[in-house]
Amino acid sequence: MTKPKLTYFDIHAGRGEPVRLMFSIGGIEFEDHRISFDEFRQMKQEYPFTAVPVLEYAGKKMTQSNAMLRHFGPRCGLWPSDPIHAFRSDEVMGALEDVGHKFGQTMGLSGDALKEAREGLVANTFRPYLRTFNTILEEVDGPFLCGDELTVADLKLFVFARRFPAGIMDHVPTDLVATEAPRLAAHCDAVANHEGVKAYYARVKG
Repeated sequence: MTKPKLTYFDIHAGRGEPVRLMFSIGGIEFEDHRISFDEFRQMKQEYPFTAVPVLEYAGKKMTQSNAMLRHFGPRCGLWPSDPIHAFRSDEVMGALEDVGHKFGQTMGLSGDALKEAREGLVANTFRPYLRTFNTILEEVDGPFLCGDELTVADLKLFVFARRFPAGIMDHVPTDLVATEAPRLAAHCDAVANHEGVKAYYARVKG
């Protein structure tokens, strides 16, 4: 297989991080090309759909992180074989894209406008979505979305949920996951303690 090249911001968050985790856990060697936000602004028009992550693979530049996760997930042993579990994984990944889009609409705001937008986001998006993720996990017999089977959907959910206690979103309570979705908090702990996830962060942060 051609060695993929993944271009994304030099952060441990967002749409590119689950792809990095997937490749690392699945043992797929890839070029982890990390860029700054200034570099992105300078190069934006050269990227398909003027967005990242971008994956250079099989001689093409491809986008859409969910498509990357679905394509490589089976090769990495991180995509469920059960069709209902696969449906659930797609559902959760799609919902996370909805949340990401709504959060993105608050970026670039400041002052009272940012405070008002984020408070609305917490009330109308974050709380109901977190509660729904919590309900989904409560229906599962195991730590992950598909029980004992770690999938790319777990990685994407983990990357999203761990942002709350990190305190990196202004006007968003850091205890929101703990109070609204305790089962999701336990899920984050389970993913964080997965050997493949620990190995990835030991390497990139070491």
